[in-house]
Amino acid sequence: MMDCDTTGIEPDLALVKFKKLVGGGSMQIVNQTIPMALRKLGYAEETVEAIVEYIAANGNVVDAPGLKTEHYDIFDCAMGARSISAMGHVKMMAACQSFLSGAISKTVNLPADASVEEIEEVYYEGWKLGLKALAVYRDNCKVGQPLSEGKGANKGTDSNAAAADSTDSAHPVATRKRLPKSRPSRTTSFSVGGAEGYMTAGTYADGALGEVFLKLGKQGSTLAGVMDAFSIAISIGLQYGVPLETFVEKFSNLRFEPAGMTDDADVRMAQSMMDYIFRRLALDYLPYETRSAMGLYTATERQRALDTGEYTPDAVTSSAPVTAAPKVVDSPKAPAVAAAPVAVKIEATPATSKGDTSDVGSSMELFEKMSGVKSDAPLCMTCGTKMRMAGSCFVCEGCGNTSGCS
Repeated sequence: MMDCDTTGIEPDLALVKFKKLVGGGSMQIVNQTIPMALRKLGYAEETVEAIVEYIAANGNVVDAPGLKTEHYDIFDCAMGARSISAMGHVKMMAACQSFLSGAISKTVNLPADASVEEIEEVYYEGWKLGLKALAVYRDNCKVGQPLSEGKGANKGTDSNAAAADSTDSAHPVATRKRLPKSRPSRTTSFSVGGAEGYMTAGTYADGALGEVFLKLGKQGSTLAGVMDAFSIAISIGLQYGVPLETFVEKFSNLRFEPAGMTDDADVRMAQSMMDYIFRRLALDYLPYETRSAMGLYTATERQRALDTGEYTPDAVTSSAPVTAAPKVVDSPKAPAVAAAPVAVKIEATPATSKGDTSDVGSSMELFEKMSGVKSDAPLCMTCGTKMRMAGSCFVCEGCGNTSGCS
């Protein structure tokens, strides 16, 4: 902007620089003080023109026609074939630091192959020389480096080529482990917030999950296609070795409609279909240690934790209810405990003296009309209070949250 090659203590990045533009392409920036410096050194005009042309073509002064080797140091830059050493940057800052009250906005440039030990030495030397601040930049450490000394590339190894080379040499390519033609599977029906669906999970012979198919009830053609594509993507990922734990971590706790109560005793509340599906898969196919680290437990495990104070897997104590059951049955007081007169009273309370069960439904309808609370109304996702009808939507009287209407 100021038509300056450099500002302040920072040396020029290169004699010929290429700046990447936001809209694409690049802009060439040439150092304007080179002819002035060559004339100051006593070179003839013809030699100056030849050196400038050489620098424009090669980007450096090495082997420039007519340029003396003892003058190479004058044209050293932060990057390029002849670059200032890292300690050269540090010592230049140290020479000026004592004359300044604040820190120096200056970057120590290092080559792309700089090691951790070299960067450590830069900071240690800056501390010994009394610098108040120091920043380092290793060439090509960013994918989108805005300034470089070479056009079209950052003078480093292409990231795509490097990835291909490392894949071929060091890292084996993932292979797909296909399921056998006949494999065991489990189909689970579920309901989340009133929306019903079916999940079919196929496994290998060792019980490891290998495929998932999802089918939602009352779905349109577009949603059906999206769910089929999603199922195929998850299945292929599982067959290529992506851990189920990774899918559970990424897709559980996703929040979108439909959400709410489920018909699954192990997963009573779900924030979305994806949340329920992958929490169900985790409970069915992940080992106890893995899912317990994510806070996923079955209903029996949670109940056992309330009774004993610690979580234990179902397999460890699965035989405990069976051995305890005969003792309860043989007890003379067991029939009195097993009988449920309270349940009978609860069912008989809304009934009329005539015993007509149709009056129960009419009384419930009257209650819904008077209170605005429907028996199948969802729970509020914010505070858990049962919502009531407000037009065609539901509204929570506890926190004011709605199911979609304003």
